Amino acid sequence: MVQPKEEHVHSVFENIYQNYDKMNSVISFQQHKKWRRETMKKMNVQPGQACLDLCCGTGDWTIALGKATGTEGKVFGLDFSHNMLQVAQEKIKAEQLANIELIQGNAMELPFEDNQFDYVTIGFGLRNVPDYVQVLKEMERVLKPGGMAVCLETSQPNLPVYRQAYYFYFRFLMPLMGKFLAKSFKEYSWLQESARDFPGMNQLAQLFWRVGFVDVIYKSFTGGVAAAHIGIKKK
Repeated sequence: MVQPKEEHVHSVFENIYQNYDKMNSVISFQQHKKWRRETMKKMNVQPGQACLDLCCGTGDWTIALGKATGTEGKVFGLDFSHNMLQVAQEKIKAEQLANIELIQGNAMELPFEDNQFDYVTIGFGLRNVPDYVQVLKEMERVLKPGGMAVCLETSQPNLPVYRQAYYFYFRFLMPLMGKFLAKSFKEYSWLQESARDFPGMNQLAQLFWRVGFVDVIYKSFTGGVAAAHIGIKKK
């Protein structure tokens, strides 16, 4: 019997949490850190602002937002994996950041009132939800008018040879790396499927427009293997 996507994703991340950070660095050749830094520069988060990081996982982007908003700001990190949040909490404690609060919850149904945040981010999590549009709608709902939604996610390279090499790597090599480095062949096999099936850059931008965001832009990274999408909530 096939599990519903939500239950299956929860099971995957509850199982791989211990090796998640290490595997992220191995799989992306450390590039995911560079992609996030460049995205943060584009966002230009200011001290005192309010941010929400969805599917926050082990908290790297949450922590970056916490540092950017400073002691006067407030950052929430939300994830449905208890084990991932435990890792995030340990990192936050080590960084001595008092302006971050972690919540176990569902990105499809956010536990926040409308118009609360200056920024809502989701990093490498949108591809794992059952309904991309529903999550984007929730991001738009909780943003303040003029607030910014930001999605950093794997994407689909366009160059023919590079595209084939990328798919070969994701389909065959990444699960093997998961097997030997994290003892998680099944979980990393599923993660490559979710990345392969995720919309390309143009298609995702169209979903942003469809939800109601304006001034939608995106930036490709490393030949299109990842992309940052940004949309603004109408004032």
